[in-house]
Amino acid sequence: MMASSDVDIQGEGSLISDQNPSEMDALCPSPPGPSRPQRNYERIGGRTGTSFFQTLIHLLKGNIGTGLLGLPLAVKNAGLVVGPISLLVMGIIAVHCMKLLVKCSHHLSAKVNRQSLTYGEAVQYGMENVPWLRRHSQWGKRTVNLFLIITQLGFCCVYFVFLSDNVKQVVEAANATTFSCQMNYTNQTEILVPSFDSRLYMLCFLPFLILLVFVRNLRYLAPLSLVANVVMTASLVLIYFYSLTHITYPIDLPKAGRAKDYPLFFGTAIFAFEGIGVVLPLENKMQRPQTFTLVLYLGMGIVTFLYISLGTIGYMCFGERIGGSITLNLPNCWMYQSVKLLYSFGIFITFALQFYVPAEILIPPAVARVSERWETAVDLLLRTILVIFTCALAVMIPELDLVISLVGSVSSSFLALIFPPVLEILAFHTEGVSPMVTIKNIVISLVGLIGFLTGTYIAIVEIVARNALKHKEALSSFVVQ
Repeated sequence: MMASSDVDIQGEGSLISDQNPSEMDALCPSPPGPSRPQRNYERIGGRTGTSFFQTLIHLLKGNIGTGLLGLPLAVKNAGLVVGPISLLVMGIIAVHCMKLLVKCSHHLSAKVNRQSLTYGEAVQYGMENVPWLRRHSQWGKRTVNLFLIITQLGFCCVYFVFLSDNVKQVVEAANATTFSCQMNYTNQTEILVPSFDSRLYMLCFLPFLILLVFVRNLRYLAPLSLVANVVMTASLVLIYFYSLTHITYPIDLPKAGRAKDYPLFFGTAIFAFEGIGVVLPLENKMQRPQTFTLVLYLGMGIVTFLYISLGTIGYMCFGERIGGSITLNLPNCWMYQSVKLLYSFGIFITFALQFYVPAEILIPPAVARVSERWETAVDLLLRTILVIFTCALAVMIPELDLVISLVGSVSSSFLALIFPPVLEILAFHTEGVSPMVTIKNIVISLVGLIGFLTGTYIAIVEIVARNALKHKEALSSFVVQ
């Protein structure tokens, strides 16, 4: 399964050239038939489109990943009662915004006589619908592309931190790892072998991830992606099993968290729910797109149930000890150490899929400016620079929970909560929007904006505070020595 929210299956940039396969093309190739430019099922359906079940699987895959593993800590920040209720409300709002995006895309594509629109194009044509915004409409698409780039590169940063934290923990606990999972519930072992700093692990992963993103055709990664999805699903089953069977009674956890921690909850939750980028590509590729609403409600209902259940069960199981990812709390026995490694493998492969979106937006325009003999070299160089950039950001902020919350607050808020309601007002401007709909859209956008401001501020404050504490501890240790 992919990361929360985790990937725009057909990035905005991939539509610049239909010869570049999207993740959807790579992982769910269409049956033999006409080439993509000749297909007409994007809006009216056809035998070459994806089935109801295939679309449902891709929707689930596009929404479940590292964000899910961080939700137990999010529930801790909100409280045992407030957290699940907030996740339910956020899930309802997120699904509503996804439906708004589909509705606006249909309306605008009919007006401009296009079979389908991307997220950015929908915002662009929505702005063209308002006379005083028409001359600036290109900035609508550019803004959406910018937030897609920030979001996807942010996911890549999260993956660097996730990989380093989990592999570091497995390595350090290797000597204490046993076959009995009953000996260690708190993940505290008597024998730990000091290892490198987690940032050095990130640097160790760097060359391998660079080589991975050199694979420009995602079809070649399809077999590995299938394996990754299987092992991540199996890992989630084991995580659920351990959490359910190790809840301690009585459960004495705060029903509501501290007010200052709630923005961190918001950032993590919206990071998990930011799967809006997959909506239009999935609907456009359906064999019977008229059934997409049912797919959306069923798929996101399952996603919301998983988010609420694992977030609540994980917090009830590990309590105040819960880490930035629930995998970090699993016991040091071979079964659950394997879970960490298998999930890490899945995230490693998913990195290339997440990276595909910003690469397809940023790299083609740069490559088009050089001569043909230099195209491949420039392409690979830019891929290398982008991966190094994400690694550098991860090294600067090696705190998994805070990176997730920061990425969610900064970019996911706009894509999932702010843009869709504004788009509805723009798209139906000439038809007239009722006052109640306008108020509803303004409220949703304000929720997203407040979450963006407070979540970003609190995440940055916490990052600065933790770094200061680490420097202080390192200095004290140096003085003692």
